[in-house]
Amino acid sequence: MSRRSLRTFLALVGSAAAAAAVASPASATGSTTASTLDATAEPAVLAAAQESLSQRLGESYASSWLDGDGKFVVGTTDASRTRDIRAAGAVPKVVEHSAAELAGVQSTLDGRAGSVPDSVTGWYVDVTTNDVVVSVLHNDPAGVAWANSAGSAAVRVEPTTQANHPKWNLIGGQAIYFGGGRCSIGFNARNSAGTRYVITAGHCTELGGSVTGTGGAIGSVSGSSFPGNDYGVIRVTSSSAVSTPLVDRWSSGSDVTVAGSTVSPVGSRICRSGSTTGWRCGTVGAFNQTVNYGGGDIVYGLTRTSACAEPGDSGGSVVSDPGSGTRVQAQGMTSGGSGNCSTGGTTFFQPVREALNAYGLTLYTG
Repeated sequence: MSRRSLRTFLALVGSAAAAAAVASPASATGSTTASTLDATAEPAVLAAAQESLSQRLGESYASSWLDGDGKFVVGTTDASRTRDIRAAGAVPKVVEHSAAELAGVQSTLDGRAGSVPDSVTGWYVDVTTNDVVVSVLHNDPAGVAWANSAGSAAVRVEPTTQANHPKWNLIGGQAIYFGGGRCSIGFNARNSAGTRYVITAGHCTELGGSVTGTGGAIGSVSGSSFPGNDYGVIRVTSSSAVSTPLVDRWSSGSDVTVAGSTVSPVGSRICRSGSTTGWRCGTVGAFNQTVNYGGGDIVYGLTRTSACAEPGDSGGSVVSDPGSGTRVQAQGMTSGGSGNCSTGGTTFFQPVREALNAYGLTLYTG
């Protein structure tokens, strides 16, 4: 049996071992008889029936599936084999193309993927309609021609209006790019209407314009406060960018998950994540510090820490130290400081709760 036909039953098969242990559909359970193979049967029973029939029908086998009524249907290109299918408790369907033929057509298309137009959004074997479906955006002539060049009557072109896009995660600490520089994601949040935002540093969002990330476009700056404060938000408009409660620990371990925003007290351990220096930890030294960055840029209400940071880390997540766990409390977004991660120094962060309150947002948590 081809791998393609097996995929039809992926959601049904408990395990290959369980399937192999079933001798026949009728004997596997007392409640399943030769005339009642349907969606109510045990998954292993259906898998065993499918395996048995695919072997018995050989080249005439044309895949198996559950129809809209939940009946177990087995296709064949040889009408004389319908009795065998019924005897096994399945519903026979005589079709034109075998499973092996359809798999071969798909393999041919796979081999020509290097020349596929962007208007072709994908192709697959539809066992229920006994053909290979090629989805073509807006029925584009170039896409249709590519599909038909496979030279098989088994190909069916299916127009679609939706293009496919890869999904990528917005994760705290990872890089974001503005027209004039690079900063880091702080946290993902949303408002009561479900509109999504990335929270980062205000001295980053004051650059304005469109913002991109590691996977492509994110959206545009929709709010910024600097100096005085140091927070800003980017409205996420890309359908490909997935908002998450995660913060990157880089080489220090797997991502941690934001569980809330409980403030860590003075003297406690915190860690920060940024796209320049990764995951760095230290202790909280003081709350509500006023910081003068020079040139009239004075920021109030920052938290002082001993965690190091460097340019590009700005806006990145500051969270409670997870210790040996993976859940953290959001503290704030890296603002600035002195020193670096070679000689050490002091880093300040903008408390996240102030930004959440200012824009009426709620963190993504997990």
